[in-house]
Amino acid sequence: MKIKKDVVEIVFNSLEGQLSREQIEHMLEKPQYDYMGDLAFPCFTLAKLFRQSPQSIASDIASKITNPLVEKVEAVRGYVNVFLKRDKVTNEVINEVNRSAQEYGNLDIGRGEVVTLDFSSPNIAKPFSMGHLRSTVIGNSLALVAEKCGYKTVKINHIGDWGTQFGKLIVAYRLWGKEDTLRQDPIKELLKLYVHFHEKAEHDPSLNDQAREWFKKLEEGNEEARSLWTWFREESLQEFSKIYKKLGITFDSYHGEAFYNDKMQRIVDLLEEKKMLEQSEGAHVVPLEDLPPCLIRKRDGSTLYATRDLAAAVYRQENYHFKKSLYVVGNEQSLHFQQLFTVLKKMGYEWQKGMEHISFGMMLKDGKKMSTRKGKIVLLEEVIQEAISLAMKNINDKNPQLEAKEEVARHVGTGAIIFHDLKHHRSNDIEFSLEDMLRFEGETGPYVQYTHARASSLLVKGQFEKDSDHVGIDDKEAWSVVTQLMYFPNVIKRASENSDPSQIAKYVVELSRAFNQYYGSVRVLDDASKRQARLSLVYSVKAVLKEGLRLLGLQAPEKM
Repeated sequence: MKIKKDVVEIVFNSLEGQLSREQIEHMLEKPQYDYMGDLAFPCFTLAKLFRQSPQSIASDIASKITNPLVEKVEAVRGYVNVFLKRDKVTNEVINEVNRSAQEYGNLDIGRGEVVTLDFSSPNIAKPFSMGHLRSTVIGNSLALVAEKCGYKTVKINHIGDWGTQFGKLIVAYRLWGKEDTLRQDPIKELLKLYVHFHEKAEHDPSLNDQAREWFKKLEEGNEEARSLWTWFREESLQEFSKIYKKLGITFDSYHGEAFYNDKMQRIVDLLEEKKMLEQSEGAHVVPLEDLPPCLIRKRDGSTLYATRDLAAAVYRQENYHFKKSLYVVGNEQSLHFQQLFTVLKKMGYEWQKGMEHISFGMMLKDGKKMSTRKGKIVLLEEVIQEAISLAMKNINDKNPQLEAKEEVARHVGTGAIIFHDLKHHRSNDIEFSLEDMLRFEGETGPYVQYTHARASSLLVKGQFEKDSDHVGIDDKEAWSVVTQLMYFPNVIKRASENSDPSQIAKYVVELSRAFNQYYGSVRVLDDASKRQARLSLVYSVKAVLKEGLRLLGLQAPEKM
């Protein structure tokens, strides 16, 4: 909004360039209480810089702020508190939102540069569990936020389609599998075989030797091994695509681990050329100063995750020319990514500066990590189906005549699951609770979706004329809604800078609350002379809620 840019410019000039405009904008706050103003700039960090007290600096800045949208400015306890002319600002904000609707909050931080996002990445021949949900929805939201900020995105699903687990599955299928049973329900049957293998291997270690032998055969191109691997992979991708369709998520690339099999030798050769490889107990490693050595090739000559990820990073830079490359992978892989980025830096690749591990906490069940190996998982597809069924029950109870009930139930059910994840800061672990996930009141996706539907209904009832000029809105109750609308671009910027979708999730809840309080205290449609002006505020709320939900990967039903 222009008033904020004006305040930033005045502060910037007052500080004689000691802070950048971006730093100043980042420091601007929304005061906790109304009596403290509408914008606040804290001066405490500037005291050392200028060798003056925070209060003296605040007084100096406050004396320079003049603007037709500013009512008054106060310097209080080291803060510059700016009070806005609420009637003028209200109309400016509403007009700005209504003019641009979906484009409101668009930023040009990215300037058309490419961001690759590596996320979701489930393992072939294993079910898509709740444990995979976090990477999937966080990565998707970050891609949408990046696009909102002017980046071009490449969404990569780095499928886990290689490794010794395939040796285990091939052995299990050859010993206990039946083709007919597997074709009826591939993923469920493959999970059974995988769990059964581990149960048996605890008492018969020779099974692990057989698994290693079969994986070696797969690597060498054995026809039977290759045929089973291809079958398991195709069946898995079909099952995954059903889940992604329900969640409304798409990818630009499904290049998994196997794709890089013929690209790893080049990396090993490069490391040898640069004299970075050392032998350690028969294996080849890259020694690193402050980290454990990065293992590149095992004693038996086979490569590892690090080799594969180095090959993937080089491939992505050469093919996509990324400015930033984000890996949305759990906290437990932090060391792996520190090693990966450090090795790339030692190889002389400047572009590695744009690479970042977007870590997140685990989805826990009864306080413990879910384990496919032990069969202790919760299937995402079953949770989605249960959420949709509960949404349908609510619709049938409260609005049985609703049009397109099945579609609305799907949007609300999947929205409840996605929102429940994204409202938590990504670094926190989440305890799996179906009850909490499917709650439809409080800080939930359905609450925000219902608020959007309520706004849509008001616009229809009031016959809102979007493109007409409306008399300014003067309801004092509208101010909390207006200030929320004003901060939307800032929220998007923070979500982008911190790779944190929870900023947007919390924001749409707060905007919904502010709007519902306004709706509860002002009879929007009663006064014909004010109706269209009030509906212009309602339209702004609807537009921003819809865009906020979209950035989280949720649909915004018109009716509920």
